[in-house]
Amino acid sequence: MSLSKSDDNPIPQGKYVPSSRFGDLIFTSGMTPRRKGTLIQRGKVSEKEPLESYKEAVEQAASNALSAANSMLDKQEKLEKIISLNVYIHAEENFQAHSSLADFASEYLYHKLGRHGIGSRAAIGVSSLPDNAPFEIQLIAACTIH
Repeated sequence: MSLSKSDDNPIPQGKYVPSSRFGDLIFTSGMTPRRKGTLIQRGKVSEKEPLESYKEAVEQAASNALSAANSMLDKQEKLEKIISLNVYIHAEENFQAHSSLADFASEYLYHKLGRHGIGSRAAIGVSSLPDNAPFEIQLIAACTIH
């Protein structure tokens, strides 16, 4: 099993691994929008801000999850399909566009994996996230030998 370390792989912020594997399934930990261990955006998501102002951060969290999943692949393997995507949104009480923000993650995964990047999904509003992160993304993926 490949556990390659690169600048693209997420850096754990506690006592856990970025991803784990059971058979052909890869489970990622929740990934926030960090680059090299530093959050690129903080705070609650507000209905007063345009949704586009969160796109880069959502894509970064999705990229971190995808990198964590890819780090579990052997050289002859590839991600076959995103099975499930959970998007946790640290939102203000009146915010209701959870699905629209989760679409940024889905679109990113579609761009990277094509139709196999779209699986089942949940967009969930939460009252807080670690280090005041605005989002956390967790996914389950299936892999195959290519």
